[in-house]
Amino acid sequence: MSNETQNSGQENDNGNGNGNGKRRKLLAAVIGVFAVGTIAYAAYWALVLRHSESTDDAYVNGNVVQITSQVAGTVLRIDADDTDFVKAGKTLVQLDTADAKVALDEAESQLAKTVRQVRNLYATSGQLEANARQHDADLARARDDMRRRERLEASGAVSGEELQHARDALRSAEASASAAKQQLAAHQALVDHTTVKDHPDVQNAAARLREAYLAYSRTTLPAPVSGYVAKRSVQLGQRVNAGAPLMSVVPLDEVWVDANFKEGQLKNMRAGQPVTLTADLYGGKLEYQGKVVGFGAGTGGAFALLPAQNASGNWIKIVQRVPVRIALDRKQLEAHPLQIGLSMQVKVDTHDESGDRLPRVAQAKSSDASAVFGSVDRLAEERARSIIASNQGNAPTQGGKALNSSVAAVAIR
Repeated sequence: MSNETQNSGQENDNGNGNGNGKRRKLLAAVIGVFAVGTIAYAAYWALVLRHSESTDDAYVNGNVVQITSQVAGTVLRIDADDTDFVKAGKTLVQLDTADAKVALDEAESQLAKTVRQVRNLYATSGQLEANARQHDADLARARDDMRRRERLEASGAVSGEELQHARDALRSAEASASAAKQQLAAHQALVDHTTVKDHPDVQNAAARLREAYLAYSRTTLPAPVSGYVAKRSVQLGQRVNAGAPLMSVVPLDEVWVDANFKEGQLKNMRAGQPVTLTADLYGGKLEYQGKVVGFGAGTGGAFALLPAQNASGNWIKIVQRVPVRIALDRKQLEAHPLQIGLSMQVKVDTHDESGDRLPRVAQAKSSDASAVFGSVDRLAEERARSIIASNQGNAPTQGGKALNSSVAAVAIR
């Protein structure tokens, strides 16, 4: 019995020893894994996370180009609706052109009439010059007659009455010559140093024509940029006033992201730093590449409609956020378009801190421009020049040379 008891005690001691050894090994393994994880995370934080700032308070933003009428009129046709894609220059809304066409026809006829009146001024100027020369000749003849009669007066060959008549004729000739010169000078003041084309009356009438032409052309409302139609409010038959909003065009190929970072996250953030973005629309597998292009001039609360007023006794500090603009890659936008207002996840790589905190770089050129409206001014100018050329004939310039009238006629749109 004693041997069996001794053997069982030895077996229990060996079993407890093996159990404690296993527990020690398992505990050491757990501690080792935890230590390795801690070291790996510390290294990852030091190399990556310490140079990265992220936020989910970011949204897609873009330009919303409002379409407004520049003249009053009645809507006759609408060529675009919400969600439609339109190219720059496509007609969106057509207003009634009847009143504008009447005003344009009147302005054209007035310009033609003014050109012919100015031509008449040049023709009258030549007539007045000839009249002044004739009166100068009459004055010279009257002076000669007066001198001859004065020489003959001493000999008695000329009577005193005849001499008086000669003196009266001389004074009359002097008055007529002076009046003719003054009339010529007054007329020359109307045409001096001018041509038919640049005469003030013609320029004034041409300006009225350009004004009428622009009013006529503005009855057609084109799309200033390519994009998607949104916020349409105009209806057929509606009487719209100048400046009334009719619809909007949103160019989705030019959107950007406004990320609102906490003020404590901006310490190492600089313009030009690379950014990785994901959209809730496509999920985390699709990443957009962008870069920081600028920082807001103030916090979001500073530009709110009702800014916070913290001068009170129960003040509580609230961490402010500053909007940071992030430009997106255009090729990625073409492949995976985004709409305004979509949520984004933003991560900024702040390794490169060589840039300025708020760079003072002047914009080299305008970022927003449209060439749709520029051609209207050119067409209006060409139309005015065409009417002047067709009505001036061979009117002389100030130096007597014929004006160049080879201007091509331009049809009204």
